Amino acid sequence: MSLLELIAAADERGLAASAVACLDRCLPQPADGADPDPLRPLWAGCADGSVWPDRFAQVRAALDAAADTEGAAPQIRRLLGEVPVDRAAPELREWADACSLAALEIHRRFDMPGGDTTAHDTDLLRRCRTGDLEGGGPLVTGELRRQIQILETLAETTDTVGSGAALRRVVDLSTEGRRVLRAVVSRQARGRA
Repeated sequence: MSLLELIAAADERGLAASAVACLDRCLPQPADGADPDPLRPLWAGCADGSVWPDRFAQVRAALDAAADTEGAAPQIRRLLGEVPVDRAAPELREWADACSLAALEIHRRFDMPGGDTTAHDTDLLRRCRTGDLEGGGPLVTGELRRQIQILETLAETTDTVGSGAALRRVVDLSTEGRRVLRAVVSRQARGRA
């Protein structure tokens, strides 16, 4: 299944967890003394929809207090501001889709020399999400694979005893992806210095 098909078929837990994972992977390196994992409270909201609204309020407050106004942070803040408070709302699928596309856009910036993106790149990313990876760089294709793997993992464990283990696996996949992106960002920053 393509990424778009998986998003269309995902249940509430899958949509919530995949969206949070997309945002989690794109968080910039925290400043000294800042919370190294500010989205951590959201993972509990992915497992238990009853704590979803409170966890988002908590995370938004923490990110608003952070001074980072460059890179991906403003885009992540904007997406966190658009999250449906009711996890059962139809808007959750739209929000998860927007988080998926935003993560790919952020990865595309670092796939391109100079980090420049164009309208063509948005078309490319939309095409990549249908399964046509031609023209996608290594970071974009890696992010696509990660998003697909996360949605497949969550779909396989819907309403099963292994659902908690699946969320832990999603957190691990997201952490791995965050490390990859941060390493690329750091390497490119050193190259410009």
